[in-house]
Amino acid sequence: MELRENKLIRSKTMILKEVLIVACGGALGAGARYLVSLIPFTEKFPVATLIVNIVGAFLIGFLTGMLVSHQSSTNVSLFWKTGICGGFTTFSTFSLESKKLIENNQAGLGALYMILSLLLCVGAVFLGEFIGSKFSA
Repeated sequence: MELRENKLIRSKTMILKEVLIVACGGALGAGARYLVSLIPFTEKFPVATLIVNIVGAFLIGFLTGMLVSHQSSTNVSLFWKTGICGGFTTFSTFSLESKKLIENNQAGLGALYMILSLLLCVGAVFLGEFIGSKFSA
């Protein structure tokens, strides 16, 4: 019984550690996201969110390629991919901005934004993973 309790305590400790690792990365990612939002872009098209999502998609692809080839620890992956990329990218903001464009009778601009976001972000993941995998030396 004692061995089982120790194992349970250890797993709770590991989970708490992982939550803190993700939270630290998330704070940095969210801070970086906020800094990008301070760049003055035109208000007609959500350029800052599009840039953040493309950069975030590239970064998560790059990290996937690089971390797999280096067999990095789970904690490194949690910090960078779940924490930083999760805090930095803005799918919920993307969704809200798309909805607002459609509601403001700018459905064409909204559709363009959604298509560009999807194609460029998925493309950035592929490109990032390809480049990241080249760092496996």
